[in-house]
Amino acid sequence: MQKIRKAVIPAAGYGTRFLPVTKAVAKEMLPIIDTPTIEYIVREAMESGIEDIIIIVSSNKNSIMDYFDNNFELETQLKTKGKMKELAQITDLPSKINIHFIRQHEQLGLGHAVLTAKTFIGDEPFAVLLGDDVYVGNKKPALAQLIDAYEKTGASILGTLEVSDENVSKYGICDPEAVVEKGLSKLKGVVEKPALEDAPSHSAIGGRYILDSKIFSYLETQTRGAGNEIQLTDAILRMMKEKEVYSLDIDGRRYDIGSKLGFIEATIDFALKRDDLKDSVKALLESKIK
Repeated sequence: MQKIRKAVIPAAGYGTRFLPVTKAVAKEMLPIIDTPTIEYIVREAMESGIEDIIIIVSSNKNSIMDYFDNNFELETQLKTKGKMKELAQITDLPSKINIHFIRQHEQLGLGHAVLTAKTFIGDEPFAVLLGDDVYVGNKKPALAQLIDAYEKTGASILGTLEVSDENVSKYGICDPEAVVEKGLSKLKGVVEKPALEDAPSHSAIGGRYILDSKIFSYLETQTRGAGNEIQLTDAILRMMKEKEVYSLDIDGRRYDIGSKLGFIEATIDFALKRDDLKDSVKALLESKIK
């Protein structure tokens, strides 16, 4: 069984839900306090054992490329002033993992974004992490949990989260064929945004995937679906007819950074976990509630 060494992070979208700021700032660079959201995604991959990451960007996402590059002038200034803690903050991550970039010249959907990584991935199984979803795993990173499941099944895995009745119709919901163990199921299908009474489960696809490289052959022949885009889920459904696909309910907390409320919630929760901020933020929140 091949090891999961590579990951794809699609980051070429327009970020229209965060306009007007995303007219000039990549949504992936919007900070949760002082750290861009994309860094949390990259760190999750790194802490899960990923060695190489390819970030799919568009022509207006140079700030992402700059962020993960060296800034020699700033580094020199920090060294000269003896600010070694701050220096470590900007040099630590790039020194620990290989980050590559490729441009998606036309935004034709998530499936198309993943397809642009075909040459980089080759014939290896690989991970996909969506930048709109930030996970805080309870015992280990979300992606590490999927990799563990892959090592048990040797097949593609869709990371899922259990959603409430009122949220079932907002997600692609997994249709299990057989439960392997608690939280891990072999799938026979996915139902896109079903009504509650039609939902085969409460396991919703949640922005983390382990995919067999065979997915590229399906993406290359995938007709456009919703939004006139090449949908990754459509290609996975076709692949499911020939190869096993599983779902794994991720043990942890997911933040939907693609929504304003989710972004605010993540900022508050992350602040409350920081020793330098938690007391002040708690007092601030209490004063606002009164």
